[in-house]
Amino acid sequence: MIGRLVALAQRGDRRAADRLVREHDGWVRSAIYAVIGRPDLVDDVAQQVWLRVWERLDTLQSPARLRPWLYTIARHTALDVGASHGRRSGRTTSLENVSAVDERSERHPAQAASRREQREVLLAAVQALPADYREPLVLRHLQDWSYAEIAQVLNVSVETVETRLVRGRALLRELLQDRVSS
Repeated sequence: MIGRLVALAQRGDRRAADRLVREHDGWVRSAIYAVIGRPDLVDDVAQQVWLRVWERLDTLQSPARLRPWLYTIARHTALDVGASHGRRSGRTTSLENVSAVDERSERHPAQAASRREQREVLLAAVQALPADYREPLVLRHLQDWSYAEIAQVLNVSVETVETRLVRGRALLRELLQDRVSS
């Protein structure tokens, strides 16, 4: 199905291109956030990413490789923008929505408020992680990418991905422990 959409979009089919954006924009935004950790820049970077995608779509030779190809563009664009801006605190809508469905299903306002507070603490802790650890954590746990996929787009070995995930989780536990106990 993706291959057909890509082929149609490469031939100029606007509906196919719009569908590709709708289906992939959320995780592209999460990937951008994973790289730069700046919610105030996510929208601008996402626009730049999609512009680059449409400029280069004809260079995508294997539609089955769409996600890694998109991620590479998103990552490089985010790194370009991140290099020209300092890092600041905040959250992205796409990451905030990770547990929004759970919150809406809560029957008691107190439970919903508690879950919202827990999510805010978790998102702040994820944001506080260095990009080398934040990026693989977001890709693995929010985007459900395999270690091999992460290694390929980050241009590191699978062992490096494993190490960064272990260290990232440990740092995240420390950050959460500090925030919960303070």
